[in-house]
Amino acid sequence: MKSTPDLTVSRWARTGLWLRMTRPLFLLLTVVACVLGTATAAACGCGLDLSLAAGATALAVLAHAAGNVLNDLHDARNGADASNQTGLHPFTGGSRLIQTGAVSERQTAELAQALCVFLLPAGLLLAVMTGPGVLLLGLAGMALAWAYSAPPFRLMSRGLGELSVGLVWFLVVIGADYVQRRQFFPIPAAVALSFATLVAALLLANGFPDRAADAQVGKQTLVVRLGPSAAAALYGTWVVLAHGWLALSVWLLIPPMQALWGLLSLPVSLAAWAWLWRYRHRPSRLRPALALSASAVMAHGLGMAWGFWQLASAR
Repeated sequence: MKSTPDLTVSRWARTGLWLRMTRPLFLLLTVVACVLGTATAAACGCGLDLSLAAGATALAVLAHAAGNVLNDLHDARNGADASNQTGLHPFTGGSRLIQTGAVSERQTAELAQALCVFLLPAGLLLAVMTGPGVLLLGLAGMALAWAYSAPPFRLMSRGLGELSVGLVWFLVVIGADYVQRRQFFPIPAAVALSFATLVAALLLANGFPDRAADAQVGKQTLVVRLGPSAAAALYGTWVVLAHGWLALSVWLLIPPMQALWGLLSLPVSLAAWAWLWRYRHRPSRLRPALALSASAVMAHGLGMAWGFWQLASAR
């Protein structure tokens, strides 16, 4: 008697593979950014529509996933991931599913295309419900995500990748606020700036283990362009500026004092910087620095969001 294949197992395996292609660990950054943007609107007395917040967060996460899949595809095509023997998974080196043969470049391209095809009508629907600003923000974010990896722009290869990624998360925070507020406002922009700067610093740190492979294929990240010492110094400058701007913006009465909860990330960022500086020439020892850097971004966003939620609950 012939056995029939377990289609349920196959579907679950395929779904799990698709999820791994999106690099789900880093999708948490987008969730935190959306929580922060939603909190800034709620704290200003703009109300809280949980269904809109959930929908906007889901779309932002899917857009981030599409960007990650596109990055894997183009790093496979330019040879960066294939030549990368020093990456520290899951922080650097992509998902490596193409390199291990788990998926093909064609399947990766098809997943990226499917995500983008879904995002367009869903984004239009959200814009109809909230206003045209969210559509402009979404299109700008997707354009940056595409230009980050894809030719002819390939911003990641021109020393602009870190700043462009930071700008994307700046837009995510503003977009989550806009969905609730229905207009642009300076407070979310102020807190988004410090959050986005730490995201850019995270990407800079992640470039250290990939430096040799990136240089080999002409991927001129900031670490490749500057070298380990100058890049580590730049990382420290960015984290100090991010936290300094948050303190200054509160002093200037842009966000409320409760936003200072975001300074909880400062010791974590400084610890990441110290580890990065110490082992800047030994990329295999940098995993703790990368973990600390990612944790600092999370703590910064969630700390500010906590402060804004406290203010919202007191109204």
